[in-house]
Amino acid sequence: MKKTCLVICCLLMLLYCRASGKKEITSPDGKIQVTVEAGRFLQYSVKYEGRPLLQPSRIDLLVKGQEGFSGKLDFKDIKVRQVNDLIISPVPEKRKHIPDIYTELTIRFNRPFSIVFRVYDDGVAYRILSHLKDSALIQNEIAEFNFAGTPMVYFPQVVKRDNADIYHTSFEEPYQLKPVDSLTSNHLCFSPLLIMPVDGPKIALTESDLEDYPGMFITGSSSSLLKGQFAPYPKEEMIAPGEFPQAIVTRRADYIAHTKGQRAYPWRVLMIAASDKDLPANDLVYRLASPSRVKDISWVKPGKATDEWIIGINLFNIPFKSGINTATYKYYIDFASRFGFNRILMDAGWSDYGDLFKINPNINMEEIAAYAKQKNIGLSLWTLALTLEKQLEPALEQFNKWGVDFIMTDFMDRDDQKMVNFYFRVAEACARHKIMIMYHGAFKPAGFGRTYPNAITREGVLGSEYNIWSEKATPEHNLLLPFIRMTAGPMDYEPGILDNATAKTFRPIGEKVMAPGTRCHQAAMFVVYESPIQIFSGNPSQGLTEPAFMELLGRVPTTWDTTVVLNAKVGDYIVTARKKENEWFIGAMSDWTAREIKIDLSFLEEGNYQAEICEDGVNADRYPSDYLIRKTKLTRSDALTIKIAPGGGFLMRLYKR
Repeated sequence: MKKTCLVICCLLMLLYCRASGKKEITSPDGKIQVTVEAGRFLQYSVKYEGRPLLQPSRIDLLVKGQEGFSGKLDFKDIKVRQVNDLIISPVPEKRKHIPDIYTELTIRFNRPFSIVFRVYDDGVAYRILSHLKDSALIQNEIAEFNFAGTPMVYFPQVVKRDNADIYHTSFEEPYQLKPVDSLTSNHLCFSPLLIMPVDGPKIALTESDLEDYPGMFITGSSSSLLKGQFAPYPKEEMIAPGEFPQAIVTRRADYIAHTKGQRAYPWRVLMIAASDKDLPANDLVYRLASPSRVKDISWVKPGKATDEWIIGINLFNIPFKSGINTATYKYYIDFASRFGFNRILMDAGWSDYGDLFKINPNINMEEIAAYAKQKNIGLSLWTLALTLEKQLEPALEQFNKWGVDFIMTDFMDRDDQKMVNFYFRVAEACARHKIMIMYHGAFKPAGFGRTYPNAITREGVLGSEYNIWSEKATPEHNLLLPFIRMTAGPMDYEPGILDNATAKTFRPIGEKVMAPGTRCHQAAMFVVYESPIQIFSGNPSQGLTEPAFMELLGRVPTTWDTTVVLNAKVGDYIVTARKKENEWFIGAMSDWTAREIKIDLSFLEEGNYQAEICEDGVNADRYPSDYLIRKTKLTRSDALTIKIAPGGGFLMRLYKR
């Protein structure tokens, strides 16, 4: 009798849930609870340990000729499953083995749509699925994020250009910190954003698995409600003149996407971090992305490259005239070979910007390619996106002949549907030619590197080049990047500037480029910042006078078996430990505040370690290029206290003796 009553109660509860359109699921550890309900609107809410993080927030997809998710929306079918899987990353940005453990809820509606929620111990994500027979014209998507209370929020705001609409941006703006209710519809921001409640966990807001669809901007509403906003589809474009021509949208459609009727839309992602140090270690965006479409990636070779553009090829102590010429690039190849780098990048100017086959007359590409091959150094080339698209297949064929295995393409500066599709088209073509690709003037990766592992890194970050013309790349900015931008995937910051300055002495000077903060601040970026290809932007002529420093940088890997963030505070400091095979590397960075930080070494395996340490010198507060390299012996039971100068850093290599 008791069993019969229990079965009846369960059936009644199921019928109630379906009739009322309400369903709750929790994370595997039980701390995060998501409630999905259909009434007047389809809404969801999120709690953490019983406290509201997200108040009811609306979801909708407005498709031409179809009813949306408002009105009488019934749950036709509900499925819940527990997943405990393991992803093995072929190009490990944070770690090689990635646990993929979550609770998944799939709701099929009485209309040709479904919604999928996944709840992890470190975040929540949802995506819409459409089940239409024909193609779909997406007029808009409603993605609301109604945060509990009035938290602070870090956000990068788009600055409108004079010659283009608001949806044109290089995705390189400094972060502002304001109460969430101070953001209005006039604030158009690109993600990730970081929500900072007074109490409770921090929340990084972004997206994953962006394909055949525009990227999600975020705008305010003068309350705690943030809303997704999407660039309408480009109907007409013009080629904007200038040094680096690019396509500018002059007229947009009244819809955001024209796409397949049966498909999954991008994930809307909330990374939830109880501790600040949980944010840089979070790889939820990667887990949510589509698996690799490249079957054989044995030819994908991460590593470090040189680049000449930031320093303006201002070399010294050389017997030839430096510039975009054969002798200079052979000098860079020699430098890379000496210090353990595996490639050089030939930046803008090696060819005509508008014609990749019109080689700079001062360059002999065959001679450079042969010399690079002799030295076992890879060649990498910069391209203008507009030109690469026009000459894609013949250019890639020529790159193969030269032995080029990595290219950069630049100046897209949009993420509408048409431009998002350009990224896929280029990555697929490069994969066929066994060429790695990096996008500059680009939106965040959004998991793209999992789908195309040859799309090895991306800009979309205010990085080293800003030291040429601005004062924006400060240590305070640098200490926000691991907690915000890096949650969306790898970033090409281009660290390693060897001319270092205090806040008082820094000046933006082209061809005599310096960086605010210490030399060790720059060195630590090679460990703290994630990019499977790290590009050294310092002056090799200076590097040759400091071989011990360059040899240490040359030993730092760019992909990792394991990552542990040991200590961190958003915007203030971070200490990151990463392991590759039998070696550990620890990088620490601080803002303009001098700090003394204790490092707990208990994460190490048992045994005796030789430590090679690069730390701020005693005078680094006044002369930031001052550093000390020393060696010592350590075990996992030792206490290590490091002193970091204002804008300082710390780099350590640990290996078994």
